[in-house]
Amino acid sequence: MSWQTAYQATDGCVSWQGECAQVGDKLDNFLQGPVAARLNDAEGGKALSEHLHGLSLTGMGQAALQEVLAAEVPETRDWAAGEALAEAMLEAHHDVVLPWNTERDKRNPFASLPGADIVGFQREGGSHRLALGEVKCSSEAKSPPQVMSGRSGMTHQLDALATNLGTICQLLKWLLPRVKGTAHELAFDAACIRYFNSGLRDLALFGVLVRDQAASESDLQARGRQLAGRLQAPTCCRLIALYLPWPIAQLPQAIAQGGGA
Repeated sequence: MSWQTAYQATDGCVSWQGECAQVGDKLDNFLQGPVAARLNDAEGGKALSEHLHGLSLTGMGQAALQEVLAAEVPETRDWAAGEALAEAMLEAHHDVVLPWNTERDKRNPFASLPGADIVGFQREGGSHRLALGEVKCSSEAKSPPQVMSGRSGMTHQLDALATNLGTICQLLKWLLPRVKGTAHELAFDAACIRYFNSGLRDLALFGVLVRDQAASESDLQARGRQLAGRLQAPTCCRLIALYLPWPIAQLPQAIAQGGGA
């Protein structure tokens, strides 16, 4: 196991757990494999390269193409690496399907995108339901860290994902053209049917907190109980804290070189 559970608890339809990264080959493989693929959009880069190499180019054109592909700017921001880690963790351990890499939506490689960090589906009960979520990174010694509270904090954002219909409409409008005509279209339809037929409640919410402090249940417990007082089944909300063995600032390097970096 590359992760070891430090704590876990449940209150109503909300659960929270802390997972500590275990230094070793399995962590290195996870970081350099699924996490690096999410961070650098390996699938999108491969598709672009294959398509452009299939064009009828002269020798000069081929050389120019190689220059452009070699000029791709690697993502080195720690918060982006934290999001990639969270996405890979949800895909690997929580049956979450993320059909679109938001890296492709950036017109500027140094930009960030507004909206929910996690937008996809969760496999559940032989079907799919909407999976929406937020990712926060914090090196703050205080527990819980400030990123969990306030209007820009995780708790408020998750509550908005569950109750703000304008946000839901915008996310569905964003997601549909990205799954239309793909293998994910059936999952989209099934998730929407479950959501609407449940009176707007059947969805999975995820809040992932990336930390470089000692594991502490107080990072999530109070916020989990607060959400439990507002959310009702069949909504399912899971708060997950991922504790790193080195500073968050080193996460991009660890993804590139392995967890022992």
